[in-house]
Amino acid sequence: MNKAFLKAVFKVVGKGKVVRTINCHHNFTQRETHGGVEMWITRKGAIKAAKGDLGVIPGSMGTRSYVVEGLGSAASYESCSHGAGRRMSRGEARRSLTASSLKKAMAGRTWNEAQADALVDEHPLAYKDIDQVMADQADLVRVQHTLRQVFNYKGV
Repeated sequence: MNKAFLKAVFKVVGKGKVVRTINCHHNFTQRETHGGVEMWITRKGAIKAAKGDLGVIPGSMGTRSYVVEGLGSAASYESCSHGAGRRMSRGEARRSLTASSLKKAMAGRTWNEAQADALVDEHPLAYKDIDQVMADQADLVRVQHTLRQVFNYKGV
């Protein structure tokens, strides 16, 4: 999937090169040893943040994302959040937010605006404040880069 994505992006922009790839998955289970005990660790809503592990922590489709390096916190089983997390359920977002406020929140970005009605449940206000989420996990990861979105495509 990554190769196909890069090929498409490079075709559109006319050139490019891969500088670094970060392989970071979430919502998984694996066998690990913590505190001298072998156990199954389930990371639901989390990514592995062992010392030196690189990760990407996204906000909503309208906010910043972060490239991070894990600090290896034993108290969190070497884990951190994998994103901002929802503030509202999808149903609540559809009932309380509008396509017009989504368009306003996404101003200045390229996105599939024609499908705004179908994307209201992905409204930035439906998600927690990513900056607060990052502040709350400063003991789990170190921010290497802050990314600002310029393009977003969400399947509907």
